[in-house]
Amino acid sequence: MEFEDHIKQAELSLEKLNDKDLDLKTCVEIYKEGLKSIKQARTMLEKAKLEIEQVDE
Repeated sequence: MEFEDHIKQAELSLEKLNDKDLDLKTCVEIYKEGLKSIKQARTMLEKAKLEIEQVDE
């Protein structure tokens, strides 16, 4: 999955969490999915940053 896809997944999770009719268990699951997507995007961003730093050296 690409960086942008992870960001979109996190955004979708956030949109789902805005639903006031969700029960707590569902909210927790959606939150975990969103957090996982953010962590994966952050990891990809850090890897890209390291690659750029290596090129600049």
